[in-house]
Amino acid sequence: MGREPAAKPQQPGQETEYTVDQLVAFNRYNPDIFPDLENSVNEQVSSQTYSLESNLCLLRLYQFEPEKLSSQIVTRMLVKALMAMPGPDFSLCLFLIPERVQMEDQFKTLIVLSHYLETGRFRQFWDEAAKNRHILDTVPGFEQAIQGYAVHVLSLTYQKVPRTVLAEAINIEGLALDKFLEHQVANSGWVIEKSQGRGQLIVLPRNEYNDPILKKNTAESVPLENITRIFPILS
Repeated sequence: MGREPAAKPQQPGQETEYTVDQLVAFNRYNPDIFPDLENSVNEQVSSQTYSLESNLCLLRLYQFEPEKLSSQIVTRMLVKALMAMPGPDFSLCLFLIPERVQMEDQFKTLIVLSHYLETGRFRQFWDEAAKNRHILDTVPGFEQAIQGYAVHVLSLTYQKVPRTVLAEAINIEGLALDKFLEHQVANSGWVIEKSQGRGQLIVLPRNEYNDPILKKNTAESVPLENITRIFPILS
């Protein structure tokens, strides 16, 4: 998460400038901070940073003064929230958006996209995203963030994943996929195997989710402090 710029020193006769984090902490229900919070959303987009707390604060203020709600700003917030998956950010934001607003076309589209991501239906996600580039392309880094999420989901499920499955999940093919794989092999511990009749197999790093042995060992290794907490309950 990117940090907000530090407040400038106060000059004689000049009002103190506060960061967005400070405004959220001390004036979260003050409607005067609307412009600062909306500017923060645009700054998050342009600088590819993210502040869920300030975005939620803005959505709460919109609830008190719905006539000030900016559909463009809310759309950008929801796209940024999608980029934060597997975190619950999208649902947290959506909970604060009135149902009548959710019925607008761009929000219905984003809700559908979130459903595809939550259920791992990446082919449907990329097909739907391609039809709505005008919504998603306004936020730099969106495609890369979703590709990272897709890789995260695959790593929880597979020890070895066929190249075709990976290509569909991250929506990359051909030479671009070759470069992506080279990067992962060099930086993330991936290994590429050739399988007879099935093309390439990508071996993903083992973890407690895709490896039953690691999962069993993790489950059996209960920290001592947790055991000592159980004794008073049992007695």
